[in-house]
Amino acid sequence: MATTAEEMTYDAALAQLEAVLATLEGDDLPLEQALTLYEEGASLAAFCARKLEEAELRVQRWQPGDQTAPFEGWQES
Repeated sequence: MATTAEEMTYDAALAQLEAVLATLEGDDLPLEQALTLYEEGASLAAFCARKLEEAELRVQRWQPGDQTAPFEGWQES
């Protein structure tokens, strides 16, 4: 990976995570390479989770009572 996860946007990190997962699922990799990719994927997944938590906290600040709106029944149009 050219940049660290902390230097990436959420979208770039998610795209990289998807690429790592596709490689792990599709290729017959040597153990050491698979472990390296797994570690990279775990780091990217943790980064993405932190970014989502940060976004949720920002949204909570905009909501009355610091609550987010439930997503039940919500769907993209």
